[in-house]
Amino acid sequence: MTDSRLARQTAERLIGSRAQLLKYKCLLGFDGFVDTIFEVVDQRQTATKYTALSSMKEFGKRVNAAAGKSANMEIVPSMEKIGGNGPIMAFAMSTLGAPVEYIGMLGHPKMHPVFEEFAKRAKVHSIANPGLTAAYEFTDGKLMFGQHSTVHEVSWDVIKKRLGESNFQKLWNQSDFVGMVNWTMLPNLSALWKKMLSEFKPGKDAKRKMLFFDLADPAKRTDTDLVAALNIIGEFQANHDVTLGLNESEAHQVARVLKLKAPAKTPKGMASLSAAIREKVGIGCVVVHPVQFAAGADAENEVFVNGPYTAKPKISTGAGDHFNAGFVIGRLLGLSLAHSLQLAVANSGFYVRHAQSPNREQLVRFLQTL
Repeated sequence: MTDSRLARQTAERLIGSRAQLLKYKCLLGFDGFVDTIFEVVDQRQTATKYTALSSMKEFGKRVNAAAGKSANMEIVPSMEKIGGNGPIMAFAMSTLGAPVEYIGMLGHPKMHPVFEEFAKRAKVHSIANPGLTAAYEFTDGKLMFGQHSTVHEVSWDVIKKRLGESNFQKLWNQSDFVGMVNWTMLPNLSALWKKMLSEFKPGKDAKRKMLFFDLADPAKRTDTDLVAALNIIGEFQANHDVTLGLNESEAHQVARVLKLKAPAKTPKGMASLSAAIREKVGIGCVVVHPVQFAAGADAENEVFVNGPYTAKPKISTGAGDHFNAGFVIGRLLGLSLAHSLQLAVANSGFYVRHAQSPNREQLVRFLQTL
């Protein structure tokens, strides 16, 4: 099937999806950050005019040149926005029409103003203050510097205290989909998952939920921690349908700790790696999203689709979360793996071009142009 045909078919399925999406209750958690996006000044011409460093490589040269001396670099904030994998993914899903509830670090006891628009689209339950992230964006990547003093508050005990165990149980029970993301930055998330496995046992006739996990760059966590987290994720598959989402770097890290063979750096190679990770972890689906394409594997297929790549994105922070949101929407609509991946790359592609989450109509039009 050609990419354009796949995109057109995906658009057709999305056109009439409003009523179908409204049937599903979605719950996501548990992080929350305030992201400030910065440009690094290359040369300043006047008080209001400057040129920005376009590449991370050039920025790296400046830093290296200053080693053993010093350097004075100017940064200019271009945007303040909601941050954290969970809030961005939940916001994107709600914009596409899914009913969303969110538990996370949005401000406690009072919600941070940056989340006010999010709170209009989703029902939010805040349990802690947000972390702060400074994102230096370049055309070839981004550097994110975080202040994460509140992340340890995401725990079973704090959720019980500030949300209530019965409320948490109710939100879990009524949900058709649950997304749990940003494992890397939340040191107590593995313990929280274990507690959920033991406390939230489904009844005999309970419907299987769709679960989505995203690790979020586990490089700073130990191999032992990562393997343990993957094992816990695998345990959820017994009663639920589990998907693990990875970017290219994360996929290679997971492959290494699982002692899987390094794949060919091709779309087909990534699809094969997705299948190998899926089998090793023992879950229903794995999707991997490099910058220029996406690949995935479930019990039936190994597939890949090309993405609508742009060399000059307006924003890149949050692109992966929009991919995840698009993929989940596709699966909720009962789309095939290939069509869900197409929806995912289109949702991310629209976002990086316009620096905003598309609604259904905007995404349909974008898909029709591919």
